[in-house]
Amino acid sequence: MQYSATQTDFQNRELTLALSREIKKEFADMRHRRLTFMEVCGTHTNSFFRFGLGHLLPPEIELLSGPGCPVCVTPNEIIDYAIEYSRRQDVVIATFGDMLKVPGSRSSLLKERSRGAEVRIVYAPTDAVRLAERLPNKKIIFIGIGFETTAPGIALAVLDAAEKGVKNFLLLSALKILPPALRALLSSEELNLDGLMCPGHVSVVTGLRIYEPIAKEFLVPCVVSGFEPVDMMKALLSLVRLAKQRKADVVNDYSRVVSWEGNRRAQELIRLVFEPSNSRWRGIGVINASGLKLRKEFKEFDALLAYPVEIPPPVEHPQCICGEVLRGVKRPTDCSLYREVCTPENPIGACMVSSEGNCAIYYKYGIR
Repeated sequence: MQYSATQTDFQNRELTLALSREIKKEFADMRHRRLTFMEVCGTHTNSFFRFGLGHLLPPEIELLSGPGCPVCVTPNEIIDYAIEYSRRQDVVIATFGDMLKVPGSRSSLLKERSRGAEVRIVYAPTDAVRLAERLPNKKIIFIGIGFETTAPGIALAVLDAAEKGVKNFLLLSALKILPPALRALLSSEELNLDGLMCPGHVSVVTGLRIYEPIAKEFLVPCVVSGFEPVDMMKALLSLVRLAKQRKADVVNDYSRVVSWEGNRRAQELIRLVFEPSNSRWRGIGVINASGLKLRKEFKEFDALLAYPVEIPPPVEHPQCICGEVLRGVKRPTDCSLYREVCTPENPIGACMVSSEGNCAIYYKYGIR
């Protein structure tokens, strides 16, 4: 039997409301407690506010946003390197569109492009390889950002360039690995979390197994969720039940696409091209083995090694609290710059740029 979009939407709405009632029922005898969960992914944050899911939860249940926006957690250092490269006559910067407006210490790629720098938006890492083939007299530097979700595609681009001998394709890697960041947050005394809503798209690649050591070590339940309202409410119901039973289990509430082992082919691509490295996260600092750098077999494609440049010491805007927002200890509305000075048209911090950025999401849905 086939359903129209209207019928399906109606069914999803009814199921979302039914899950809301079930959450309230489960929580009825827990009124003496407050539950604080963290949704790690910015797409979850977007869905939470877009569909008004907060209105369907008991007021004692709080959902915090974490460092799940790859644009936001990319430190000024990487932006500053990209800006310095863009000022070289023999360089073309290739990047995803979100990176253009991200402010570095003293400028942004958008401002540099307005001054004549060649900064091009690409929609896939392999587009940068094609660009390098078309412009053999230029160095094409691709800014590689993202988590385990985007790393396989970037690995394929490196392998493609290596196979074709495209020597003018270079990678400025800002790739991150999620588990070390979760460990850093849970090790901090700033947060007291009752559970994690884990990102579905990262988990498609990694599988559920990456969360088991975290759940055991920190005694915190981890529930993998999709991004539709029904997915998130189902995950929240699982988190409430686990908190009620004081169980630190790993639960897959996105089983239609996520498995325990994950995508082995994608994992193999990452291991083939990259190796773990210490990496700086905006607002958190350097986390051991939380980044990905090119293996020595592919070091000729590493921009910082193949084309070294110097940058001044990175600095942050003194009033921007983006780092604290990413750690979940403050909300965008706590920032004196929010809406008054910092807007999507004039972003002061990275969290106001990306569609997954917490500040941009708050602004979009008019939260004051």
